[in-house]
Amino acid sequence: MTIYPAIDIKGGRCVRLTQGRADQETVYAENPVDVAVAFKAAGSMWVHVVDLDGAFAGEPRNLDVVARITALGLRVQLGGGLRTRATVERVLGLGVARVVIGTRAAESEPFVSELVAAFGEKIAVGIDAKNGQVAVKGWVDTTATGALALAHRMDALGVATLIHTDVGTDGMLTGPNFAAQEAMLAAVRCRVIASGGVSVREDAVKFSEIKKRCPNLDGVIVGKALYEKRVELGDLLRLAE
Repeated sequence: MTIYPAIDIKGGRCVRLTQGRADQETVYAENPVDVAVAFKAAGSMWVHVVDLDGAFAGEPRNLDVVARITALGLRVQLGGGLRTRATVERVLGLGVARVVIGTRAAESEPFVSELVAAFGEKIAVGIDAKNGQVAVKGWVDTTATGALALAHRMDALGVATLIHTDVGTDGMLTGPNFAAQEAMLAAVRCRVIASGGVSVREDAVKFSEIKKRCPNLDGVIVGKALYEKRVELGDLLRLAE
């Protein structure tokens, strides 16, 4: 199981939003690259980066910061505003290991199919769910599409990795929605990365137990709990091994 420490970038700074709300922002570092350096020093090989400005604007706004993070030698999984093939090609050209398609995946299956055919496992789809329904455009809009229904379709298209975020628990430090995550794991054959709500070490322990039942659980994204020092990255990495 892979632990993906998260860096959310807004205005060039490392922040966390509560339930994705732009007006509920906490700044944790002026320079996200410093955070990435610390994650690497703790032993992480991956970092999950979200360009929040990109998610709201529809195109990436912080690629200079992303390039500096990839230059560290970390494997970067990037989401936020990746809505055209040209943009995907641009970020992959920066050395990003995996791109996360969110809003466009909910809007256009042909777009996802085209990307999968061209870039294979470098394409992941982010499924952000509010009460089981897909949320898009930086979680501003909730669609009529069910998260599990979208996951079925993405799995059928050959998407290798889904990132399933439960918006209701994200940034709340109240624990993950384990039932929703297990339902997603049971619904698809592809790899699933769980996101949202990890707040204590025991949450990671429970995910490691779920992994035994659901081998397609690829990993877990951890964000606010790291910044609030509720968990220690090195400890989570050792646990995940």
